[in-house]
Amino acid sequence: MIPDFAKAEDARAWLAGVLEGFSCQTGTLHKADGEWLDLVVQVGVPDFLLPKIERIPFGKGIAGVAAERREPVELCNLQQDLGGVARPDARETKVSGSLAVPVISPDGSVVLGTLGVGMQDPHDFTDEEKARLSGIASDIGKTWSGC
Repeated sequence: MIPDFAKAEDARAWLAGVLEGFSCQTGTLHKADGEWLDLVVQVGVPDFLLPKIERIPFGKGIAGVAAERREPVELCNLQQDLGGVARPDARETKVSGSLAVPVISPDGSVVLGTLGVGMQDPHDFTDEEKARLSGIASDIGKTWSGC
């Protein structure tokens, strides 16, 4: 059940439940505003990093790349990312395995945001895990589109 994201405590509790289902310690949900992603809710992100993730341009960082590509973006070990997807400050989360998926409108025409999860240990997310997180993101897309 997707919560009323206007109620911060409901949104945090919902995201904490998502994280538990993936054995993850951190998570973010961003909503798109043009070519930018604005933070809706987060769990487990250190306070000193919040200013850096409150507003992310498409194409930057894991969430921004997921939005730009319109597909899941995974890093097995964010601490050793050599591909340049992760921003240098992302390593300060102490998260290793991370996955971000786009939230897309039901008709597939618009990126509405991103949903991301991360865990402290390196992890290759399975196709099933990617599909499951994408399914949750799809439910958010339906809610945000009013469908």
